[in-house]
Amino acid sequence: MKKTIFKGSGVAIVTPMKDDGSVNFDVLGEIIEFQIKNKTDAIITCGTTGESATLSDDEKTEVIRYTVDKVNGRIPVIAGTGSNNTEHALKMSQNAQKLGVDALLIVTPYYNKTSQKGLIAHYTHIADNVNLPIILYNVPSRTGVSIKPETYLELSKHQNIVAVKEANGDISSIAQTISLCGDNLGVYSGNDDQIIPILSLGGLGVISVFANVCPLECHEINQKFFSGEIKSANDLFIKSIDLMNMLFCDVNPIPVKEAMNQIGFNCGRCRLPLISLSNENKEKLINSMKNFGIIKK
Repeated sequence: MKKTIFKGSGVAIVTPMKDDGSVNFDVLGEIIEFQIKNKTDAIITCGTTGESATLSDDEKTEVIRYTVDKVNGRIPVIAGTGSNNTEHALKMSQNAQKLGVDALLIVTPYYNKTSQKGLIAHYTHIADNVNLPIILYNVPSRTGVSIKPETYLELSKHQNIVAVKEANGDISSIAQTISLCGDNLGVYSGNDDQIIPILSLGGLGVISVFANVCPLECHEINQKFFSGEIKSANDLFIKSIDLMNMLFCDVNPIPVKEAMNQIGFNCGRCRLPLISLSNENKEKLINSMKNFGIIKK
């Protein structure tokens, strides 16, 4: 069995911005401490929720460096280093390795896409040239390409490819992947509303948007399940569904940054082309947060 990077709730952490659009490292530090205090099991930086698409390479380097230094070994730090340019993804992965991350999260190539054989070649080239565990990231709604179970089987044979963040939404496909790969490939839910279904198939946890605002609750859903408190885990999961869904009432991370602002973290706005949450959705989000009990009615 390959090394497990973490079990439980990994937060796909937001990147807070100042009014001028630059990264707000002071607030990022506050969020990291909030996450660790509330038992988050890992921090995933420079992912989709962290607005990696609009961060420059230099900014990504500084965000990763700051996160690694701030966490200081208390929990694993995983860096998003994917690209639709294989050599660029490799360069960013090697850079993150030098910065001291514990693992890499590498999304499938997007826009140019590729075949299943191309996916194997892409990931194998990166995995051959780094010395860190790799979590594949499958999110076809954003990339236009999906990793098939048979492709996972081939990739799982590489010692550095240890897990996948699976956000294809297809539980049957995920079950087939787990059946084929067994202990050679861990599976993390990439969708908050599928945490319990994927755990029930043998998943290791979640890489979560919801955990930004509810880190303790997300941790407890997973840990209660692992400890055999299935009904308690499921009850908390069901209670969380409305808020989980509201955090996707617009393009991620627009709603979650607004939610973070509402609970007292000055995360600012997303960078263009993402715009602010509409007043209608903002009201619905706030009501959901009130109903969940994380802000006062």
